[in-house]
Amino acid sequence: MTEQLEISDDLIAIRHHLHQYPELGFKEYETTKFLRDQLASHGIEVLDTSLETGLVAEIKGEQPGPRVVVRADIDGLPIHEQSGLPFSSKNPGVMHGCGHDIHMTGLLAAAFWLAEHRDRIKGTAVILFQPAEETGHGARHVIETGALGKVDALIGTHNTPDHKPGEIAVSKDPMMAGCVSFGVTFHAEGTHAGKPHRGTGPIEALASTILSLQTIVSRNIDPLRPVVLSITEVHGGDVWNVIPDTAGFLGTVRYFYKDDHDRVTRRFREIVESTAAAYDITADIKWDELAVPLVSDATLIGPVADDLPSYATSVPVITSMGGEDFADFQQLGPLVFGSIGSNGQPGHHGIHSPEFVALDEAIKPTAEFMVNALLRVESELA
Repeated sequence: MTEQLEISDDLIAIRHHLHQYPELGFKEYETTKFLRDQLASHGIEVLDTSLETGLVAEIKGEQPGPRVVVRADIDGLPIHEQSGLPFSSKNPGVMHGCGHDIHMTGLLAAAFWLAEHRDRIKGTAVILFQPAEETGHGARHVIETGALGKVDALIGTHNTPDHKPGEIAVSKDPMMAGCVSFGVTFHAEGTHAGKPHRGTGPIEALASTILSLQTIVSRNIDPLRPVVLSITEVHGGDVWNVIPDTAGFLGTVRYFYKDDHDRVTRRFREIVESTAAAYDITADIKWDELAVPLVSDATLIGPVADDLPSYATSVPVITSMGGEDFADFQQLGPLVFGSIGSNGQPGHHGIHSPEFVALDEAIKPTAEFMVNALLRVESELA
């Protein structure tokens, strides 16, 4: 039996409040206080952890069973909002441009329902409001602090404006990509631009390397396996008549399968280091693994998918090259993840756009997925 929830005007007002006061990753102090107060007002126990922002709460059921986490991310983005919403951000230069206000409100609605229906819970529902998803380090921070303790499974969601409210997608295949950010700095000997023979300038090495890196995907990866390698920022030099002693670039890799990741990593280092050596200079490489591919547990996602048609419209997953640090929680237990429709109107704007709009109607299916996935996962594990 699945559950359908009522979304009150109070919850809509909560969503509007959260949208108006976004905070950046690891700075979500007022957001955390607001969430804590909301949970306390419904008799939900907030645990004492070492998290400075974000929080963990527990709702213990009347039946024995596993500890299952339901998570929402809480941080905003460094974007000046241009959505035109009457409840637009009041914090200049910060916006909930990825719909985390919908995620938070959905989890509050789910938590309020669960607190009133403890007889339906087989075990313990662990409520996680996670900081700093947008930085790629928030989930890792929660894991490292041990804030969750021992858990048996974890449930997460993300809204997608490409689907309408009431449409939900799940899959046993990768849903969101693994994400790497990289930076390369070449170190050379600077010189006067009119006397290039007296230096070992880095600009030529930088240009050659960027062009060579573009062959990694085209000549090393199966064309039926999506991989992206993008150079997004280039820097070097300050003066028109000086060949600089350093130059570099930044970028990202997105992938779905570990062997592709390993191949890209190896070829990237080989190309950078060999090109630097060919120009008689050195190179430093910064390689930051921000997220692994997001894949739901094959055993658990099947029953969750079977329940979907009773409270939502099941739609195919739109696979995304965006990263989602919820994937890091696989270190703690099996994952279940749902993609929740949040707009779907013609001409809508995507996430991370200053004009992004997630509709209030997305709160109800978000909350229902969280509740029904939790109840199903607990039944499967009990």
